[in-house]
Amino acid sequence: MGAAFAVVAAQPAFAEDVAICYNCPPEWADWGGQLKNIARDLKIDVPQDNKNSGQTLSQLLAEKDNPVADVAYYGVSFGIKAKEEGVVADYKPANFDKIPAGLKDENGAWFAIHSGTIGLFVNTEALGGAPVPQSWSDLLKPEYKGMVGYLDPSSAFVGYAGAVAINRAMGGSLDDFTPGIEFFKKLKANDPIVPKQTAYARVLSGEIPILIDYDFNAYRAKYKDEASVAFVIPTEGTVAVPYVMSLVKNGPHADNGKKVLDYVMSDAGQAHWANAFLRPVIASAMSPEASEKFLPAAEYERSQPVDYAKMAEVQAGFGERYLSEVR
Repeated sequence: MGAAFAVVAAQPAFAEDVAICYNCPPEWADWGGQLKNIARDLKIDVPQDNKNSGQTLSQLLAEKDNPVADVAYYGVSFGIKAKEEGVVADYKPANFDKIPAGLKDENGAWFAIHSGTIGLFVNTEALGGAPVPQSWSDLLKPEYKGMVGYLDPSSAFVGYAGAVAINRAMGGSLDDFTPGIEFFKKLKANDPIVPKQTAYARVLSGEIPILIDYDFNAYRAKYKDEASVAFVIPTEGTVAVPYVMSLVKNGPHADNGKKVLDYVMSDAGQAHWANAFLRPVIASAMSPEASEKFLPAAEYERSQPVDYAKMAEVQAGFGERYLSEVR
């Protein structure tokens, strides 16, 4: 009896005031700051979680009959797949009607909370005197041997988004990934570094001088960590992609999960993303001060959206080709 009581007593008293988010990494998109805001304003504890998008979907599928998470955050193609697999519930959070068409499931199975633009996150001091690369093609030059990093595109959404951008820049399409695969084969000869998780700290340390990544990570390094960093939108063009959230079907703390989703979509939650250098899905949340920290609008004209549903549909096929032909 005493031992059993000890186990019960060890449970925290506030256990019900939690919400479990899969893929809310503190070092990414300033989730760390947003989770603190949620704890302060909602009195709901959301533990940090360092999964990537692919790991999140895999876990949701594995736990389908006994869900652990309440909400999930992932790249848009994974949100579309989560709906298809039946692991998320419909929920329309605060400001749902203001989310542009194409950036939400009409019933709320997934919805964009913010977006990022793919480019080159460069530690200028770690280039060993080489110039800052300006194009995708530059990455194949011998002077950048061992300097280029990208997240595993068969698992991490940012890696796949980078592959979509490169493939289109090289003349490919969502129906033809061969130009992108050929690029990655050539890049492999230049000894790239291919981590599975966010590699922010490794760019700041200089271990990865050039990372194919989002603008918001580079701006954070420049303005928050005051690092010697440049963000480059490659001359051949790139893509802007949304990150989305969903309410997990039959999550154990569903009401708290809904409150968290309402919060991140509220005016205050959206302004937090803008101040963390992400483009909030509610455009009015972007202040002039936040906007000034981004590259000029003319640079962003090289960034084009893609058909996100199609991007989700062809993702697995690209991943298989990458694993068999490149890795």
